[in-house]
Amino acid sequence: MKILIIQMKMIGDVLTSSILFEAIRSRYPDAELHYLIYKHTLPVVENNPFIDKYIIFDPEVHKSAKGLIKMIHIVKEEKYDVVIDVYSKINSAAITMRSGASEKISFKKWYTKNAYSKRYRPATKSETPAGLAIENRMLLLKGLGKSFPKALKPKIYLTQEEKDKAKQLLIVNGIDLQQPLYMIGILGSSESKSYPKPYMAMLLNYIVAQTKAQLIINYIPSQKDTVLEILELCEEETRAQINLAVYGKNLREFMALTSYCNAIIGNEGGAVNMAKALSIPSFSIFSPQIFKADWNLYEDGLKNVGVHLNDYRPELFIEKDKKDLRKEAYQWYWIFKPDFIYPDLKLFLDRNK
Repeated sequence: MKILIIQMKMIGDVLTSSILFEAIRSRYPDAELHYLIYKHTLPVVENNPFIDKYIIFDPEVHKSAKGLIKMIHIVKEEKYDVVIDVYSKINSAAITMRSGASEKISFKKWYTKNAYSKRYRPATKSETPAGLAIENRMLLLKGLGKSFPKALKPKIYLTQEEKDKAKQLLIVNGIDLQQPLYMIGILGSSESKSYPKPYMAMLLNYIVAQTKAQLIINYIPSQKDTVLEILELCEEETRAQINLAVYGKNLREFMALTSYCNAIIGNEGGAVNMAKALSIPSFSIFSPQIFKADWNLYEDGLKNVGVHLNDYRPELFIEKDKKDLRKEAYQWYWIFKPDFIYPDLKLFLDRNK
């Protein structure tokens, strides 16, 4: 049996959907398993022992109508028996529909209903600590006709060489691995998903005051000016604990560096999902526009903690849909003051020094 799983777009999505390969391999050990993903997301699933081949969707090449036809041809040539479309958008539905697979599996959506042979309605309430993002992906495996677990945990597979290089980078830059070290997710994937700069500075001050920990920042060079704006708002004692020279120059290096940290703290997003897949404790701040239940993967209130304005001011979210949340997100971020977060953050820091 030959199976293609489609999960395009974001890094966190691609990592999360990789659980399907482990699950399928356990029931169908001889199956040939391929993964169709965006080019920039490949590093999070590199070396995954359950994936046989990657089909790379390059937006610069394949996003146009002509490029999409090329991708459809690539997929059709593989002669898949089953296509599982986790992404479930118009372009992935087009690829699935024309794949030639006898089984085409995805979620129930009105605009793609003719593309699939089996469709499943996503759950709205989780049944396990894994959360909805995990459980709804596993739901799609019902289409393969065998029983599968409700949840699995995503994993990242680093090589020993990658870990050794990261360790050397930390040591050369003066990081003491015998002392607490936190990776800081200082920026979200967009401004609307980034905790306000003055508030982030206050959180960094609080972390250092409570722990005297060393801090390294998750950023890319193009974000350095924004990062420096936040650090300028920090107290001198805090800035002295931040080592800007150490950062992941690519995703694999970021993950290897994170594997040496006591925890990751900051904006919810792909970096937090990567840390969880490395079994590194996480404290994540959710944007008000995100439904926390959708992405609070394996949060237990101990090792993995997520905070959302809704946890403290639930009355603001009564009868609000996703459209409302996106429109009002940034103004609500300013309501989400650090004072709300400090007690939960202190408990987390005390457990993960």
